[in-house]
Amino acid sequence: MTGTRNFVLRDKKGNEHGVFTGKQPRQAALKAANRGKGTKKKPDTIILRERGTKKLHVYAGWREEVAAPKNKPSWMPDKIKKPNVKKVKIEIIDKV
Repeated sequence: MTGTRNFVLRDKKGNEHGVFTGKQPRQAALKAANRGKGTKKKPDTIILRERGTKKLHVYAGWREEVAAPKNKPSWMPDKIKKPNVKKVKIEIIDKV
């Protein structure tokens, strides 16, 4: 069983900006979506490259404000931001 993996956030030009960790690429994409400005009608494109590989994981990501659960702790606000992602494709790149 593998531990956490590192995924580098890329823009459409191929520039790499930040690193998100997770056991799966979806977990890293959710973290990236929570920082983005995408909405359900106009999601952000999240491109993650796994460090040490030539795989690009492409997601459509957005966050929405939802009501907090009923059994929430006292410090949690009534509305929370929930990230969502949908896998679009996996690409293999020639040059890292």
